[in-house]
Amino acid sequence: MTELDLAGQGVATLETAPTRYVEGHGIRFAYRRLGPATGTPLILLQHFSGNIDAWDPVVVNALATDRPVIAFDNAGVGRSTGQTPDNVAAMAKDALAFINLLGLSEVDLLGFSLGGCVAQLIAAEQEQLVRKLILVGTAPKGGEEHLLAVLQEAFSQTDAPDPRLPLFFTKSSASRSSGLAFLKRTKLREDDRDTDNGPAVTDPQAKALITWCATPDPEHSILRAILQPTLVVSGSHDTMLPANNAYAMFKELSNAQLILYPDSGHGALFQYPEMFVSHVRTFLEAPPATA
Repeated sequence: MTELDLAGQGVATLETAPTRYVEGHGIRFAYRRLGPATGTPLILLQHFSGNIDAWDPVVVNALATDRPVIAFDNAGVGRSTGQTPDNVAAMAKDALAFINLLGLSEVDLLGFSLGGCVAQLIAAEQEQLVRKLILVGTAPKGGEEHLLAVLQEAFSQTDAPDPRLPLFFTKSSASRSSGLAFLKRTKLREDDRDTDNGPAVTDPQAKALITWCATPDPEHSILRAILQPTLVVSGSHDTMLPANNAYAMFKELSNAQLILYPDSGHGALFQYPEMFVSHVRTFLEAPPATA
């Protein structure tokens, strides 16, 4: 179903869905809910510096055609109140509070980049809550990151229309073309757009991600505590959180599948949106494996 079809049928999309709020634990969380009223909700956990409108509408809307999808701003991000924590554990606690405030007893998680670190902790600690887990462009605790170096390089490219172009995509013409199309899609929503917060969010988030990767977990205790089916996805040339992180997670997780997309960077899911949605849908709809 195309974007035009969705709009013509009056179906809420990432671009048209109202921003809702739920409050508790001293935080007023902003979120948008798409898709049918029934089914296991897919909760989206966003990347470093990103808010609800930084998601790709093509990805989110396609996933929501047959399942509830919820995109939200964690504490301090976008239109959510509270303070953005400087550690992944506190971010996971806040995200869990949001899920509980919605009264959800079973969810699937899709964590991208920093959101993938948060998703790992939630899945490891909440086996009954989390049914399936999707980790995209992320790293395990003690993994490899080059956040500051890659950010510095991206912001030095003054000819780029948006720093996400060099951050998320490779230098090839095909990847760059996909990146420009992605950037255009993220601007489709004109009314009631989410809020960019600046250093009040990015400074603690950067500390959280860097600390997560700088803290060794030699026994892989978090990954080994994740028993849920997990789909691990990475771009072949991710400069921020390299693809060897994905393989490292795949090896330590007890029930994981691994997908690497060619000629792609940190934003591989946005470079190959149709393929990514197809892989996610197949994974989420697959029956549980039997011994």
